[in-house]
Amino acid sequence: MDPQTLTELLDVAVLDRLDRIDDLEGDELARSAALRKEGFSAEVTAALLTQARLRQEAAAKLGPFAEDMLFTRDGLAQATRLPVAAHHGRRLIGDVAEDESFRIADLGCGIGADSVAFAGMGALVSAVDADEVTAAIAAFNLRHLPDAAVEHARAEDVDLDGFDALWFDPARRTIGKADKRGSTARITDPEAFSPSLSWVVEKASEAKAAGVKLGPALDHDLIPEDAEAQWVSHNGEVVEVCLYFGAARQRPGRGALVMGQRTLLIHEDNLPDEDEADIGELGKYLLEPDGAIVRAGLVAALCPPLQARRLHPKIAYLTTDVEPNGPASAGVTAYEVVGVLPAKIPSLRKELVARGIGSVVIKKRGADVVPDQVRRQLKLPKGDKATLVFTRLGEKHVVLLTQPV
Repeated sequence: MDPQTLTELLDVAVLDRLDRIDDLEGDELARSAALRKEGFSAEVTAALLTQARLRQEAAAKLGPFAEDMLFTRDGLAQATRLPVAAHHGRRLIGDVAEDESFRIADLGCGIGADSVAFAGMGALVSAVDADEVTAAIAAFNLRHLPDAAVEHARAEDVDLDGFDALWFDPARRTIGKADKRGSTARITDPEAFSPSLSWVVEKASEAKAAGVKLGPALDHDLIPEDAEAQWVSHNGEVVEVCLYFGAARQRPGRGALVMGQRTLLIHEDNLPDEDEADIGELGKYLLEPDGAIVRAGLVAALCPPLQARRLHPKIAYLTTDVEPNGPASAGVTAYEVVGVLPAKIPSLRKELVARGIGSVVIKKRGADVVPDQVRRQLKLPKGDKATLVFTRLGEKHVVLLTQPV
């Protein structure tokens, strides 16, 4: 979104029409025509319809707050989900009810999702973003929170003295350089982040308490010795890794937090001795660890509590003869193994048809296949549903026919 479009969108009459956008009936074309008939320009009409779509999409991340917010496409994509933002607040702020002057800087605030959580937990929030439009949108989204202020500035130019906690979310996508689909491109070099990762780590290490939000593909070698790295998944999707420093750090090293209907927190201290996570034969159940646990390199930590063993030293599947239960079961999706089938498509199709299987979900680890392509090649007639897992048993490529538990 360019500054001129945002200025027009922030007009009181335009915002009022956005809040009543559900009054419009018909498809996108009909809604657009109705807005133009009301006197809105083509640019404002497009902005209104875009914001309406983004608000609907944002509800999954931000709940009812989304109904009263503005967004950019990339800003929403990078925004922290509300339950995860609350987790950040608990780590950084704790209980500030006894200290009404707890100050936190949100450096790289984006559209303001984390700042909403911080201010809602009682902190005095100074939110900063280097992009003018993004900072203006954050100011709009935080307008109902008197303890939150937004500034358009580079994180490197902010005086960090006097803050009780720092929160960093460095920009990891290009600014102003969109690809053919209209999306910005991901930056892979940590020193090309804005601010650079080395600058962020230096400032975080000096702070009383600090957190750094990064993409979950972070190389383990980049984790500072004095930091705790926690990978987080929410409702089955890996959303981030955060580095925590100072008072926000609970214990150094790698950890994983699984958030959803059930919660699981594990740490590298939970990793068993090597003989407690042996490679073993395929059992009755196949266990697919949560992505945060995989990213953190903590798959083996699930073996003892689930009475499980690894299938392969380099593949993140576990197997067990006992149906998983207990707290650790929140960290896996379990499948009952129905059969071991050949990986060649003609032979596989023959086996599936013989078993009356006509609809398949395809998963893979350790196998070079494209699920959609495999599904087209199978050309199955109508039949029962099943989950196919392309993987390896030893050096042999196989397909496991499974059913979700």
